[in-house]
Amino acid sequence: MSDTHILITGGAGFIGSHLVRHFLNAYPSYTITNLDSLTYAGNLVNLRDVEHLGNYRFVKGDITDAPFIENLFSENRFDGVIHLAAESHVDRSIASPLEFVTTNVIGTVNLLDAARRCWAGDFSGKRFYHISTDEVYGSLGREGIFTEETPYDPHSPYSASKASSDHFVRAWHDTYGLPVVISNCSNNYGPCQFPEKLIPLFINNIRLKKPLPVYGKGENIRDWLWVIDHASAIDVIYHRGNNGETYNIGGHNEWTNIDLIRLLCVIMDRKLGREPGESAKLITYVTDRAGHDLRYAIDSSKLQRELGWAPSIRFEEGLERTVEWYLDNQEWLDQVTSGAYRDYYEKMYSSSGAGS
Repeated sequence: MSDTHILITGGAGFIGSHLVRHFLNAYPSYTITNLDSLTYAGNLVNLRDVEHLGNYRFVKGDITDAPFIENLFSENRFDGVIHLAAESHVDRSIASPLEFVTTNVIGTVNLLDAARRCWAGDFSGKRFYHISTDEVYGSLGREGIFTEETPYDPHSPYSASKASSDHFVRAWHDTYGLPVVISNCSNNYGPCQFPEKLIPLFINNIRLKKPLPVYGKGENIRDWLWVIDHASAIDVIYHRGNNGETYNIGGHNEWTNIDLIRLLCVIMDRKLGREPGESAKLITYVTDRAGHDLRYAIDSSKLQRELGWAPSIRFEEGLERTVEWYLDNQEWLDQVTSGAYRDYYEKMYSSSGAGS
C-alpha cells in the first residue's frame, strides 16, 4: 500500500516526464498521479517505459478548470503537489499573452486553493512545490548572478506570468500557512524536449539541413541545466527544503547562444558523418526578439550549501548525450513535429476529462 500520494502537474511534458520517471523509480512506495492536459508539448510517449507501473496513474485535465481540480483533490486526498504545468515558450507568450496568464496564473491559484481546502488547515506531512524560472529575475549584464534575493524584473508575458504565480504561492503561504517551496531554474536541456526550444529545434534543423535562425548576433547568454539533474534537485527540495523558502537551481554552464550553436554544429557534423563546418553554414541571423534578455545566470550555492545538491554533468557531455538521444529517436522527432500524436490523443481522450 502506497504511503504517500503526490500529484505532479504537467508530467507529460519535458521536465515533468523526467520528474515522474525519477519519482516512480526512486520511491516505489509512493503513488504518483500525473495530471496533464496534453497540449502540443505534452506527450505520453515520453513515459512509455514507466506507464505500466502499479504506482503510476495518468489523468487528463486542465488546471484552469477549477471545479475539476477541486474534485480531483477531494477524490484523491493528495499528500503533496509538484506543480510544473505551464505555458513556457517566450515567443509564444508574445503572440498569445492571455493564454499564459490563464494557465500560469489562474491555473496555479486553482491548485493552491484546492490544496488549501483539501488539507483544511492540517498541513502536517503536506507540501506544495511550485516550479518557476530564472526569467522572473529579468536580465543581467556581463557581470553578476541571480540569487534568491534578486528583485523580480520580468520582461516578457511568459516571465511576468511566472512571476505572478510565484507571488500567489508565497501569498498562500503567508496568508493561509500553506506549506510551500519554490524553485527557480535555468534553461533545461536533454531528451524529450519539444522542438520549439533552441537545442532540439536546431538538432532537428541540422538533421534536415534547414536554416538555423539566430536572434541578433547570438550574444545572449544562458545557464544550461541537464534535465535529469533538475529532477534530482526537485527531489531533494521536495523532501528536505524548508517551508516558505525559495531555491535556485542552475547548471553552472553559461554559454552565448552562438557558441552553443557552433558547438552543436560540430557535434552534429561528427555524428552525421558530414564534413567539418558543413552544418555551421546553415546559421542565419534574424531580427532580435522583442524584450530579449541579455544574460541569465543562477547562483545555486544555497541549494548546495543547505541541501547538498550539485549538478552531475558538464554541458559538453550533456549536449553529446542529448544529440545522441534525438538522433536515436528520429521517429519521436518526426511525430511531434507532424502533430500526429495529438490526433491520437484527441481520439483517445476526446472530452472525457480523465484516462489511466
